[in-house]
Amino acid sequence: MLRPEPVVLGALDRLLPRVARLPRPLQAVVLRPVLQSVLAAPIRAGRFDFLGGRRIRIEITDLGIGWNLRVQAGRLELDARETADVRVAAAWRDLLMLASRHEDPDALFFRRRLSIDGDTELGLAVKNLIDGLDAQELPAPVWSALRRLGEEAARQS
Repeated sequence: MLRPEPVVLGALDRLLPRVARLPRPLQAVVLRPVLQSVLAAPIRAGRFDFLGGRRIRIEITDLGIGWNLRVQAGRLELDARETADVRVAAAWRDLLMLASRHEDPDALFFRRRLSIDGDTELGLAVKNLIDGLDAQELPAPVWSALRRLGEEAARQS
């Protein structure tokens, strides 16, 4: 039986570099509501309160893009400024495996496939947030897709 995950990952390998070339405002129009929806429950539960208005920069190294995230008054804010309190950077497939729990952040870090720069205490808190996100806090279809795609990415790496 043909599994869709390898096909989807291949399509993402071709599509994401094109998306990364879109103007930042257009990227934000799509990314902000998706992240706000996916992270709504953890934000409501106070899981991002430790940020205290500070910014986390997520960089997708193989796509050459990065976004700063912060939670302010219960809302996710997104900007492309370069300055942030902590920077987390990895290739898109590594971030996928990290988000889907098919790869441990410490293992990626020690294999030099994940870098964390800046406020080390905040970086550790971000790592702990990633480790501690509960699947029940994410929409079921999102978690299911993440798990399946992350498993395939891990299989291919």
